Amino acid sequence: MRLRFTHRRAWALALLLATTGGAVCAANVLATPPSPPPDLTTTILAKSTFNEMLLTAKTHPANLWRAKIKTHGTSDLYVVDNKLAPNATTGWHSHPGPSLIFVVSGTVTNHESGDPTCASHTYSAGSGFVDPGGDDVHMLRNETNAPAETIAVQFLPQGAARRIDMPAPAGCTS
Repeated sequence: MRLRFTHRRAWALALLLATTGGAVCAANVLATPPSPPPDLTTTILAKSTFNEMLLTAKTHPANLWRAKIKTHGTSDLYVVDNKLAPNATTGWHSHPGPSLIFVVSGTVTNHESGDPTCASHTYSAGSGFVDPGGDDVHMLRNETNAPAETIAVQFLPQGAARRIDMPAPAGCTS
């Protein structure tokens, strides 16, 4: 089969490539960047790939406590250390899967896009929270004058991007 490349097709292809390239550049410009190193440092402490999981735990007497983790397909699990200098930010971002966040030192404020007021919650050393991932867009900020550190355990589909930079949600000024 021979493909004929006319001037009209060439212009259409050029327009398509220019539009796609412009969209990619616009998305990068609109994303809110994290603080540069050394204000924010991210270190992958561990990464392992796991086959499908079905983990169930119970305590007795029944119905006092239960846990269930079920995945379909292969998963990448990460343990990530984030160190935030005073006033450092992660920038607005999302993750394709859930994360368990441990605050190991200092204080961080988690700004959430899912609330119309972009509600924020502050967590101090020894506390933790869950980032549900998926459509959840959030930003961590160290709003104190002391360093802060978090450890995150992330559950992601195999091969997925660990972090997806996002623009600041409408109405969120942080």
